[in-house]
Amino acid sequence: MIYTSVILAAGKGTRMSTDLPKVLHEIEGRPMVAYVIDAVRELCEERILLVVGYRAEDVVKKLGGMGVAFVLQEEQLGTGHAVSQCEEALAGFDGTVIVLNGDVPCLRAATIRRFCDFHAGEGAAATVLTAKVEDPSGYGRILRDAAGALVEIVEEKDADGGTRKIREINSGLFCFDKVKLFDGLASTSRENAQNEYYLTEIIGVLKGKGERVGAYCVADAWEVAGINTDDELESIRNYIKG
Repeated sequence: MIYTSVILAAGKGTRMSTDLPKVLHEIEGRPMVAYVIDAVRELCEERILLVVGYRAEDVVKKLGGMGVAFVLQEEQLGTGHAVSQCEEALAGFDGTVIVLNGDVPCLRAATIRRFCDFHAGEGAAATVLTAKVEDPSGYGRILRDAAGALVEIVEEKDADGGTRKIREINSGLFCFDKVKLFDGLASTSRENAQNEYYLTEIIGVLKGKGERVGAYCVADAWEVAGINTDDELESIRNYIKG
């Protein structure tokens, strides 16, 4: 199996106390996104794409020596839109695309490999990495059927009261068959609470086309803990320090 990776790193981090691009905030002297790049590097035989947007020139300057290729997202219109900007860069690639967020520095290479093995073993068009957390606030929720199969991912702002009680959350990490990824993206829309193109919408699109989709729950929720505030950054710093 041949893999490439798309890392989403275009955001500002509006709830952080500085105007530094979120993924450039440091942990142990390194930008948080550098940990994500290192974690996925050993699996990717093809190049790693980093989607940049806010203060893109600063991100490129800081990470230019890490052997990644940069894709510019001029307007931040959601995660689906961010990945769609990579279609041209992936025109000659045929394999599995691993989509990661740039703010999950605790993610381990071994977990990515197990996740990708699960995706391949299921023969899925798309697989989402999930986790069970005590407080799921802010995350998309995972809906499964009685047999445990993935039904859909519901963003919190679109969720009703019952759905918000679900503790299994979308980590923002996906595996996709490359061709089916971009076919699915072409069918997404911005008709939602955020007025954005959600990458998560592809799950429903692919299911509607009869494609197989899956969900793999990681054992340690710390691995997929995202960073959106200064307090969360400090918690992750303490966790990595041990």
